[in-house]
Amino acid sequence: MSLQILLLVLITLAGVAFGYYLRLLVSLGKKGSMEIQIKQMLLNAKEEAQKIVQHAEKESASRLEEMKKEEKEKREVLKKTEDRFIKKEEMLDKRQLDIDKEVESLKVKIAEIKKIREDSEELKKGVEGELSRVANLSAEQAKEELIKKVEQQSEADILARLQKLEISGAERLEKKARDILTTAIHRLGNSVASDVLTTAVLIPSDEIKGKIIGKEGRNIRAFERAAGVELIVDDTPGAITISAFDPVRRHVAKHALENLIADGRIQPAKIEEMVEKAKLDISKIIKESGEKAVYECGVFNLDPRVISILGRLHFRTSYGQNVLQHSIEMSHIAGMLAQELGADVQVAKAGALLHDIGKAVDHEIQGTHVDIGRRILQKFGADERIVKAMQAHHEEYPYETIESILVQVADAISGGRPGARRDSVENYIKRLEELERIATSFGGVEKSYALQAGREIRIFVFPEAVSDLEAKNLARDVATRIENEMKYPGEIKVTVIRESRVIEYAK
Repeated sequence: MSLQILLLVLITLAGVAFGYYLRLLVSLGKKGSMEIQIKQMLLNAKEEAQKIVQHAEKESASRLEEMKKEEKEKREVLKKTEDRFIKKEEMLDKRQLDIDKEVESLKVKIAEIKKIREDSEELKKGVEGELSRVANLSAEQAKEELIKKVEQQSEADILARLQKLEISGAERLEKKARDILTTAIHRLGNSVASDVLTTAVLIPSDEIKGKIIGKEGRNIRAFERAAGVELIVDDTPGAITISAFDPVRRHVAKHALENLIADGRIQPAKIEEMVEKAKLDISKIIKESGEKAVYECGVFNLDPRVISILGRLHFRTSYGQNVLQHSIEMSHIAGMLAQELGADVQVAKAGALLHDIGKAVDHEIQGTHVDIGRRILQKFGADERIVKAMQAHHEEYPYETIESILVQVADAISGGRPGARRDSVENYIKRLEELERIATSFGGVEKSYALQAGREIRIFVFPEAVSDLEAKNLARDVATRIENEMKYPGEIKVTVIRESRVIEYAK
């Protein structure tokens, strides 16, 4: 039993020893495997490191090669720049040497010039001294004597030549001016027809003439009052003469009378209606005349109000010459002269066309027609050059431009031709205008008309503003003022008319 136990113990110990040995063998096997793995990893790491090192070496070699190449290129560039700077320095040094040589040469020349000048001054002083010694004169005295001698010898020749040049120049200028004026006049040859102070209206029958006269002359009186003209009904068959110094009134009266004849109903109310209608028609004619004038002369960009005022000159005369036709003719002449002389053609034509525009309203506004015209053009924004051109045609203002001279010349050409104007007519019209101006200057006067060739002035007053007694005093005051301010042959009849009307309509 003990042997079995001992044997069992031995077997147990042997099993334990064998198990320990097996464990030791297993442990040693595992350790060997781990070492092999570690060695393998070390080998792999060494290979990877070697590859990285080789790649880095290649990269660094390539980068080094590039850097060497760049450095080489920079060195070449720097070398070229350095060579260029060296060449420039050499050129500058050479140029500086040349400049130094030129400066030295100039210094030498300056010194030589100074020496020559000093020698010439000494020589001059010596000659002057010798001359003074020989002639017993100073330099100033010798100079004066020489100048006097030359003047005496050449005076006659100089005067003769100057006189010849003056005469020749004047002849050439006069011939040139004459040629220019002749050319301008020949290019425009308008017929001259002076306006008269009467207008005849044809009457188809004596019956119509009787209607115009009316019962006890009431129609003719109503017509004269409404139109401000005088109707002359004489023994001349088939005609009635309209007399008035104002051409606008004559044309209004003629137009109204012709319409009355065509209508056949001639009575005071109809007469006033026809006169008012005729005034409107004449206003249209005035506007059309102004537009036609500016179109014919080629003068544009004018204010429509200026054109309308210009058209009123169609019924205005100056010394018997129609002012609008005179202005149109002047515009053409001034344009031709400006073209010949190289002046502004448009300014010259506009200044000539508008030079007498003040005459259209000179009976309504105080001042000369030149001042009135200037104010009209300035008010409606006309070009200042046109104003300067028109304002000097009567020498009231200075000639500021060549166009102003051309306007004055054109005015003289147009008005100075034989038969263009009649002084007596102008003086007569001025006397009639003065009569009406004096009458309308009093308060309460509605309108006034000079009739009977200036032997009568009819004054219409507002009945609500002037009483019968005041009307008598007004007639006396007007007559007194006419006597004091005007010169006239014979006597002038002053008639003050005060009339009240009451009009009502039945509806």
